[in-house]
Amino acid sequence: MTSRRTFIKDASLLALATMAPFRSVFAAGNTTVGVIYVGARGDYGYNQAQASAAAIIKKLPNVKVVEEENVPETIAVQKTMEAMIEQDGATLVFATSFGYFDPHVLKMAAKYPNVRFAHCGGLWKQGNPPNIASYFGYIDECQYLNGVVAGHMSKSRKLGFVAAKPIPQVLRNINSFTLGAQSVDPAITTQVIFTGDWSMPVKEAEATNSLVDQGCDVITCHVDGPKVVVETAEKRGVMSCGYHASQAALAPKGYLTGAEWDWATPYKELVADAQAGKPQPNVLRGGLKEGFVKMSPYGAKVTPDAKKAADTIKGSMMAGDFVIFKGPMKDNKGGVAIASGTSHIQTDYTLESMNYLVAGVAGQI
Repeated sequence: MTSRRTFIKDASLLALATMAPFRSVFAAGNTTVGVIYVGARGDYGYNQAQASAAAIIKKLPNVKVVEEENVPETIAVQKTMEAMIEQDGATLVFATSFGYFDPHVLKMAAKYPNVRFAHCGGLWKQGNPPNIASYFGYIDECQYLNGVVAGHMSKSRKLGFVAAKPIPQVLRNINSFTLGAQSVDPAITTQVIFTGDWSMPVKEAEATNSLVDQGCDVITCHVDGPKVVVETAEKRGVMSCGYHASQAALAPKGYLTGAEWDWATPYKELVADAQAGKPQPNVLRGGLKEGFVKMSPYGAKVTPDAKKAADTIKGSMMAGDFVIFKGPMKDNKGGVAIASGTSHIQTDYTLESMNYLVAGVAGQI
């Protein structure tokens, strides 16, 4: 059987696919769903969170799932999408990596207007192909709760954050984590080290060791695979908070809790829409309240006071009553980040272009 990696499209099949009425491809039989990962499915991180959702939709009636891992953010992903559509009959394709969107998903969505595409990252905008759904979650809510727990547990009052790149998503997580910790003790600081890319295991280990050497006793991160960060923190005898998926098994002594994606929620909604032939939403967002994100269970080390504080704030978030980003708030250069009397709720697009680190964060953008 021809591999999807080497599949060369048949022009007649392409013609049939593009001529089919949009709803008819979902009308009968199984719905074939393609899921594409930039890394390994078992990475204890970004890809594993997506794969966990794929495993859940595999169990849905009349759903067939085809998967491909380790697909780079190059023209290779276009070939994989095309093969899933033409060879496997996929009528819904989840392109899970941020860098797949432009130009790859945009090109394939225009080429196959009767196929549904779902991209993780919240990048769809007016003028993009209408057959793209952009799904994402407000995981900064969980990072804030990570910070609350870390703030209660830290003895040095110094926290460490290993980050890939200073893009708005990452800055939002760093700031949320810091603000959560500072809600416990305003004097707490966060030291940030940027590695320069999403998967740099050697640099991630070096950064973690450097943060511990500087006195940080709770480490967290925003990289694709937190495994190295969490394992290194455990070896050094410090505590950690996870990201993307649970890394509790990697750090039985020091793991406190973690910020996890719960992608099964948007996956199931988009699959149900496809099966019913319903129009898909172009933008699909949610936080704790909507079930797009969740917290890892508390580790054995977490104190009752830390749990109570985090659970109380989580309850406010679930009720829609908690605002993370509100003024007055200064950045780490002494400037005004958010003016007094101003609040930015989660759906405020101002947060999508965040370009600062809050006061108390030691690091440069």
